Amino acid sequence: QVQLVESGGGLVPPGGSLGLSCVASGKNLNLYAMRWYRQAPGKQREMVARISASGTAVYADSVKGRFTISRDNGVNTVYLQMNSLKSEDTAVYYCGAQKFDENYWGQGTQVTVSS
Repeated sequence: QVQLVESGGGLVPPGGSLGLSCVASGKNLNLYAMRWYRQAPGKQREMVARISASGTAVYADSVKGRFTISRDNGVNTVYLQMNSLKSEDTAVYYCGAQKFDENYWGQGTQVTVSS
């Protein structure tokens, strides 16, 4: 059974930085596209960043230039480095893995940007 476990969330002031990790277990996800999504209260879930199996990254316009997604296939982990955080980045952040019709999700980690 595949499990994705996110970590690294917390409270950070505006302009601060935070790094999220998502560790996969139960299956080697090297050939999967990995995504970070977020969902703020009262809003729909939105994709923040995506990284292909070959390492190509795509970002939502709202985080471009501030967030960086990366992966380490050797430890089955995907990362999201978030810099210059804004209050509107406050949300629960979810990690996802996808290949063809297979989709796996983590439980999410809360990120709160507030002074």
